[in-house]
Amino acid sequence: MSCAEDCGVRDVQDRLGDKWTVHVVVELSGGVRRFSELQRLVPGISQRMLTLTLRRLERDGLVTRTVYPTVPPQVEYELTATGRDLTGLVRALVDWSLAHRGTIADARRAYDERRRP
Repeated sequence: MSCAEDCGVRDVQDRLGDKWTVHVVVELSGGVRRFSELQRLVPGISQRMLTLTLRRLERDGLVTRTVYPTVPPQVEYELTATGRDLTGLVRALVDWSLAHRGTIADARRAYDERRRP
């Protein structure tokens, strides 16, 4: 793989490996969401981090942002066709994580037990 191909793949993987991207994409897979809805649906995300995550997803063409001329402005976010195409992979990752979280927790405990002095 050439550097140009590798760098492009790595850049996309960095976005998808971001701590909050998967959570936001999963919530947007349910349809159009307002900012406040997303903040409520993604536990632990700060307003600043949600803003940054949404901007990055918009820049990458995975999310569209629509601003309605109301006071205060109403802003909605929605997955693009490319973003919707990604949801199957993201949901598979979430499902796998849920199915194996107990096994992983057990493996971590066993590992830690073996490493104790």
